[in-house]
Amino acid sequence: MTGAGHATAPYTPGLALFTDLYELTMLQAYYEEDLHEPAVFSLFVRRLPQRRNYLLACGLDTVLQQLEDLRFELSDLDYLAGLDRFSDRFLRWLEAFRFTGTVRAVPEGTPVFANEPILEVTAPLPEAQLIETLVMNQIHLQTVQASKAARLVTAAGERQVVDFGARRMHGLDAALKGARAFHIAGVASTSNVLAGKRYGVPVSGTMAHSYIQAHEDEAEAFAAFARLYPDTVLLVDTYDTLEGVRRIIQLGHERGEAFRVRAIRLDSGDLGTLARQARAMLDDAGLQQVGIFASGGLDEHAIAELLARDAPIDAFGVGTSMGISTDVPDLDIAYKLAEYAGEGRLKLSSGKPILPGAKQIFRRREGDRFAGDIIARQDENHPGEPLLQPVMHEGQRLPAHPRDLDTLRDHAREQRAQLPPAIRAIEPAETPYPVSVSPALQAHQDAVTRAIRARHATSGQRQHQGGVS
Repeated sequence: MTGAGHATAPYTPGLALFTDLYELTMLQAYYEEDLHEPAVFSLFVRRLPQRRNYLLACGLDTVLQQLEDLRFELSDLDYLAGLDRFSDRFLRWLEAFRFTGTVRAVPEGTPVFANEPILEVTAPLPEAQLIETLVMNQIHLQTVQASKAARLVTAAGERQVVDFGARRMHGLDAALKGARAFHIAGVASTSNVLAGKRYGVPVSGTMAHSYIQAHEDEAEAFAAFARLYPDTVLLVDTYDTLEGVRRIIQLGHERGEAFRVRAIRLDSGDLGTLARQARAMLDDAGLQQVGIFASGGLDEHAIAELLARDAPIDAFGVGTSMGISTDVPDLDIAYKLAEYAGEGRLKLSSGKPILPGAKQIFRRREGDRFAGDIIARQDENHPGEPLLQPVMHEGQRLPAHPRDLDTLRDHAREQRAQLPPAIRAIEPAETPYPVSVSPALQAHQDAVTRAIRARHATSGQRQHQGGVS
């Protein structure tokens, strides 16, 4: 397989119930109160983790597919009826429920920063409310995964990174969506065969220690596997790493021109020292074409250290650290009401600001580098590229929305290359990437804040006067 297509997961019945209970109880309240005016919800990350200079937006196509397919099955409605919380007429309304809204979003593979909308949903209030859990879950998962994978790809430089993470990831969905996110971020291939089928990403793999252990003799195991898979990668550290390398060399001498083993794999010990020793042994034996593949507890810092020590390693297999993003497994992501019935909405809670209304992000360049972003109102114009693009209208994906994974992968690579070097690096940047709020948006936020405080004060006065009288 040479590339990834735009294969997507099949429709999964029952996703309408993948929501928090309070979304449904609010929905019934909206229904009873006839609150169906258009609402704008913004999805954003409040602050970047200390170990991330940027995030790589990911998961949009998954969300759009799920929104297109969203419906309540009869079994869903039967379950809800059994909770004794919902009226028959509300359940009949749910039976006809479809998402009919509009979505604007930054393209997958785009670097984003704190408080920047990754996507904005405009839809009748109940529709935009119901999808909160689903949208947050899918964008959060794949953005965490793609952001981590991008760091590993940066650390590896020109060397390939392979996804080995499925067996320790947190469930099937995370492992499948992870392979998709990793590919967009630049990971070369995955060991996850179902992900390969579902998303069209390249699959690859080597062998496990158990194969060697199942044979009476390590050399016999190597010879048998290489007969069946001539272009294979052979694992050499089951018993004694350097002795394993000697047996590969012996196999090469025995096979002569028929010897086509592509690489050896190191999975334990001092990988840098073993790689140098193995490289010298292979080169002395005339096997310069045999590469060295390393795995075993690797993360971006371990890879960077190995390469800083000039370890002759050609590719890296990364499992747990990438699969579950061990250093930053979660983001402070939020999906908040920013406008309802044409009026800006926000919270006054301390430490949780909301920028009201529909918004746009303008990204400036200086030469071939991104120089800073402005978060503005949607109808403003500022220098730079507007990042939020229409991707769904009236509940249907727009044809211009890119779905081909290789196209998204190319976009992500180009975007990362345009980040300032300190922001692209895996070490924390001394100076964060500059993001500002436009004067017009700041003024709008101030005006909405004043209006909410005035209404709140007036309401409090009426309640106090009513209590006194």
